Amino acid sequence: MEALWVAAAFTLGLLASRLGLPPLVGYLGAGFALHGLGLRETEFLHRAAEIGVLLLLFTVGLKLRFQDLLEPRILGVGGLHLLLFALLAFLLVGNLPLAIALAFSSTVLVVKVLEDKKELTTYHGRLSVGILVLQDLVAVGLITLYGENQISPWVGLVLLLPLLRFAVAWLLEKSGHDELLVLFGLGLALLGGEGFRQMGLSPELGALIMGILLSGHEKGGEMAKGLWSLKEAFLVAFFLDIGLREGLQGVELGVVLSLLLLALVKTPLFFALFLLFGLRARTAFVSGMYLGNYSEFALIVGVVLERAGLLPHSLSTLALLVALSMAISAPLARYSHSLYKRLEARLLPLERQGRHPDQEPERLDGATVLIVGMGRTGGAVYRILEGKGERPVGLDADPEKVARHQAKGRRVLYGDAEDPELWERLDLTGLKAVVLALPDLEAKVLAARWLKERGFKGILAATSFHLEEDPILEAAGVSLLFHPFREAGERLAEKVLERLAIMGGVSHGRS
Repeated sequence: MEALWVAAAFTLGLLASRLGLPPLVGYLGAGFALHGLGLRETEFLHRAAEIGVLLLLFTVGLKLRFQDLLEPRILGVGGLHLLLFALLAFLLVGNLPLAIALAFSSTVLVVKVLEDKKELTTYHGRLSVGILVLQDLVAVGLITLYGENQISPWVGLVLLLPLLRFAVAWLLEKSGHDELLVLFGLGLALLGGEGFRQMGLSPELGALIMGILLSGHEKGGEMAKGLWSLKEAFLVAFFLDIGLREGLQGVELGVVLSLLLLALVKTPLFFALFLLFGLRARTAFVSGMYLGNYSEFALIVGVVLERAGLLPHSLSTLALLVALSMAISAPLARYSHSLYKRLEARLLPLERQGRHPDQEPERLDGATVLIVGMGRTGGAVYRILEGKGERPVGLDADPEKVARHQAKGRRVLYGDAEDPELWERLDLTGLKAVVLALPDLEAKVLAARWLKERGFKGILAATSFHLEEDPILEAAGVSLLFHPFREAGERLAEKVLERLAIMGGVSHGRS
């Protein structure tokens, strides 16, 4: 049975990928197809799906900052959107808790696409995740209010969890860098989920809070990377489980169609509210595209309402609605930057005048080399060029990373390489080279094309992590490629030869 699930998920996931869609669209289709063949969900698959969601929220917690949640734009936009969309949904479904649940966006889908695009720490990524967490907290309230779980008298112990931070951080330090680190992370996610379940609270909230305990720790990012493959595998089970759980029997197609049409309001509503709170049109558009879908929490709330006899429609209707909204939203979110480029002339005039919190630079003030992406590779390039007398300036879409570099006295500015406005407005005078040290291939390709359109004649260098990326980058205008994994070995060999040359003929053996 498990082999058939994996085979179906791989086959349709590969097909979706070849069609330019995210693989998760194929996983959803595999679940419905297997249900049509007479297969049903099992306890094993359901448990694997639950673990995938727990790991996802745990890793979100690792990267979450409390100040992000308290940002007025997150509270204001998230709260107003929840209220306005719930009122619209209530007119269609006539059920308040279900209408509120339909206002949620998919944490699993949005975070997965953000991770795939390496945008989780960008400004629009943090904004989207902050609103998702706000919605998830409301979802937890609905589940608690209408659920059958009794709140444990020990629930007050949750307030003592911050006291465990030092003990958990100490164990994290002792867990090393290999499988013990991954095992510790998995254990924390499961412990948080099960602990909250026993207290009558949402296990998803428990996993999130356990991740928050380690938020900001220097090994938190390493743990998140170690858990990545494990989390991805378990999340496949989540998407399969959606289709296998209910299938297409008893589906009310009229309800599905009307609510899918209503979902089209989500993105414009987010866009308008983000603009109202002073964000740039691009940030508002991209964030709105990510959040324009229905949430897996709508299904969870639906199950709770069905048990309470309060669900006005079948669960299969809700399952198909959520699955279709994910299938439609995923590719739109994936290509939101390119879509904005096409619509920029119409959307930009809607932007409020004045300085925006996500403002990007227009001048580089005498820089000779621009380094886009200030991670380990970009940071090393910056240090070496500065030491050789060049005047480098760095750009990065992660506000935290920008702040860390600025604290070290480096000229690093906030800027998103996938933003066409950045390249249209940026004064490239005096630049001799641009280094694209970004992890995402599409971001490098878009930046290279826009630089080419601007008529940039200097050296355009980029990192390439796989040989099949080389022709794509060269076609976009990249003139110098660096392969970090392969050329690191070559550089090590050069250092060994240099040391041997210094040693000369000195013998360290016995004569």
